[in-house]
Amino acid sequence: MTQRVGVFIDGSNLYHALEENCGRMDLDFSAFIAKLCGDRHLFRTYYYNIIQDPDRRGPAYQEQQKFLATLYNTPYLEVCLGTSKYRGDVLVEKGVDIMVATDILQFAWRDLYDTAILVSGDGDFAYALQVVKNLGKHVEVVAFPSNLSYELSQTTDVLRILDRGFFDDLWASGRERSGSRDEEAEGGPRRRRRRRRPTPSKSSNATQHRTEEENPAASE
Repeated sequence: MTQRVGVFIDGSNLYHALEENCGRMDLDFSAFIAKLCGDRHLFRTYYYNIIQDPDRRGPAYQEQQKFLATLYNTPYLEVCLGTSKYRGDVLVEKGVDIMVATDILQFAWRDLYDTAILVSGDGDFAYALQVVKNLGKHVEVVAFPSNLSYELSQTTDVLRILDRGFFDDLWASGRERSGSRDEEAEGGPRRRRRRRRPTPSKSSNATQHRTEEENPAASE
């Protein structure tokens, strides 16, 4: 029986890790997900991030919209957007960690995957992964050493350490780029993706998010 895989990507964590370790962020997500899954069956991929503030960070907001447009056209990938607020001059994410943990847990409880692949090094997810393991599921963590927490490395069943070489054939553009997501190449069939609405800052409604049942054609 083919193993079913759910991929959960902490977008902010991955972005900063790629910027720090590779100097570029023009990742071909379809190719990246396919490499993570191998010959296993992809249930679905979930990408989590916040919406940039269009008033205080106008250029960053416009750049992010271009980037998100490529994600909405990636097959079997859902974009889940939290909110943010400023504490002084510091931008703080709201609701993203709750969404990631809730989705990993609820999909395991509903038996929609056999293995959860978490692309993040954030130790805040360690307990959620432990609960998933207790439900009989397998978990894999994918991260660079520089942003991998000890708690997460000790909780996961399989740890996949990333390095620059892992991404040699996964860039959307053949040109070397440093620190810019402009001109993101679109990958995969063009499809209109239904986005998830931002979570209100005063509470997390992650459990109310739309979830699609497993699609037999969803293998990468």
